[in-house]
Amino acid sequence: MNPSRRTTLQVAGSAGLYGALAAIGLLRPGSAAAQAFDQGAFKTTGVAATLKALGAEGAVESRDVVIVAPDIAENGAVVPVAIKSSLPKTQMMALLVEKNPNALAGAYEFLDGADPEVSMRIKMGQTSDVVALVKADGKFYMARKEVKVTLGGCGG
Repeated sequence: MNPSRRTTLQVAGSAGLYGALAAIGLLRPGSAAAQAFDQGAFKTTGVAATLKALGAEGAVESRDVVIVAPDIAENGAVVPVAIKSSLPKTQMMALLVEKNPNALAGAYEFLDGADPEVSMRIKMGQTSDVVALVKADGKFYMARKEVKVTLGGCGG
């Protein structure tokens, strides 16, 4: 089968299924709307200013917050990073990159019972500390990890 024909059939089938589900009321437009987040935190420079904007100035280091990221990133345009929390009642996670123009790379809020784990790809202009911030049971915790960014994949 021709790949473009297969793609066309998949798209048409998906659109038809979506239309049928919407017609019988199983899908409602706007039911997955995101909550508003303080946009001012995304415009701050530096980790200290971002922590202040998020209300997390007194965040303490914790072993229960883990950053999974490469020690050396060969392509700073796409650096895979994950944050995991084993703290009970985790409410929010944020990822900050110290030497980026805007330190806050992403912030996520969790519902009760959600698995506190986030994975994303970030852009890093240079070698920098990556900071994971976690709000659990009303208190802030953090972890740091240095990620070295190489130019052109040359190492070091």
